[in-house]
Amino acid sequence: MSLFELTDRAAKYRTDLLDFMDAHVYPAEAVYDEQMRASGDPHCQPPILDELKAEAKRRGLWNLFHPHPGRGPGLTNLEYAPLAEIMGRSHLAPEACNCNAPDTGNMEVLELFGTAEHKEKYLEPLLAGTMASAFAMTEPAVASSDATNIELSMVREGDHYRLNGRKWFATNALHKNCRVLIVMGKTDPSAAPHRQQSMMVVPIDAPGITIVRGLPVFGYQEREGHAEIDFADVRVPVTDVLKGEGEGFAISQARLGPGRIHHCMRTIGMAERALELMCKRAQSRVTFGKPVADNANIQDWIAESRIDIEMVRLLTLKAAYMMDTVGNKAARTEIAAIKVAAPNIALRILDRAIQVHGAGGVTGDFPLAQAWANLRTLRLADGPDEVHKRAIARQELNKYR
Repeated sequence: MSLFELTDRAAKYRTDLLDFMDAHVYPAEAVYDEQMRASGDPHCQPPILDELKAEAKRRGLWNLFHPHPGRGPGLTNLEYAPLAEIMGRSHLAPEACNCNAPDTGNMEVLELFGTAEHKEKYLEPLLAGTMASAFAMTEPAVASSDATNIELSMVREGDHYRLNGRKWFATNALHKNCRVLIVMGKTDPSAAPHRQQSMMVVPIDAPGITIVRGLPVFGYQEREGHAEIDFADVRVPVTDVLKGEGEGFAISQARLGPGRIHHCMRTIGMAERALELMCKRAQSRVTFGKPVADNANIQDWIAESRIDIEMVRLLTLKAAYMMDTVGNKAARTEIAAIKVAAPNIALRILDRAIQVHGAGGVTGDFPLAQAWANLRTLRLADGPDEVHKRAIARQELNKYR
C-alpha cells in the first residue's frame, strides 16, 4: 500500500460520507438558508440541522474525528484527513457529523484532562451532539497571539477561584445548545511565563458571566456566534481546574495542534468546491461569443487552482502522517506550514471563483462570499500566519547555529 493510500475502513467511510453529502447535505443548504431567514434569529437552531445530525448518526457518520475507539471510529489523522476534507465542502456537514470546531477540541481536552464529573456532565452530551461548548482564550485588550499575554485573572479563594476579565471571539458561545466554556486565564502572574496560566471548566450560565455581544465577521453574524464575554467575580470550584494549576499553556498546545490540522483539512474541501463552481460557471456563461472557459486566463486560473490544491493536500497528509507516527511535537513545523498555506491557497482559489461568477459571486446566492469571509478569519484563528512563520523560521535557523 502506498503511503497515502486509503485504508479499507477510511475508504468505506469516504464512500458513505460522499453519499450523505449528495443525498442530504447539499440539498439541505437552501432549506437551512430559508429556515434561518424565517426565524429572524441569527443564532437559531434550524430544524434541518437536527435532521441532518439524526441521519448522520443513523449512517454511522458520527464523531469521525475522535481518535479514541469507542468514542468514535478511532481513525488516525491520516485516515480522517479525506473525510474532514469532504465535510469542509459545506458549512453544514461538520456539525451534522459532530465534527465541528470548537467542540472537537473541547471534547479532546475533557477526554484527556477532565474529571469523572466533567465527563459525565459535559463530555457525554458533547459526544452525543445534544450540547455545544465554547473555548474562551482570546482577549480584546491584549495581543492574544502570544498566549502568555492573557490577563483574565483567576484568584484562589479557599476552595474556589474568582474570575475577572473579558474574552472575545469565543466561537459557539451563542449556539442555542452551548452550556459550557473552557476558559484560560492567569492564576499566578509571578510564575515562569508558561506556568502562569490555567484552564477551567465554567458553565456558561454561571453568575457573573455576561455575553456582551456576538461579533460580526465581515458583516456576517455566524449562527454559532463569536462572543465577547465579560467575567465579573465568577466563582469556579477548585475541582473545575483542568489538569492542575499552571497547566493552561500546555493544554492549549495539546488542543490547538489537532484543531489546526482539522481546519486545514476542511479548508481543502472548500477549495475543491470553489474550483468545481468556478469550472461549471466558466463553462455555462458566454461572453463575446464564446464560453468564459475558453479564455486563456480562466484556464490558467483553473490549472493553477488544481496545482495549488494538490500541493497543499500533500503537505496536509504529510503532517497528518507525522502526527500519527512521531507525534504532534515532532510534526509542529509541518502543522505550522499547513496552517499558513491552506487558508492562503483556498482564499486565492475562492477569489478566482468569485471573479468568474461576476457580481453574483459576492452575493449570498452562491456559497463563495461567506466561505471567503470564514476562511479569511482562519489566517488569524489558532494563531496568525506571522506566529506560525516565526516558528518555522526558528526551526530552519536552528539547523545552522
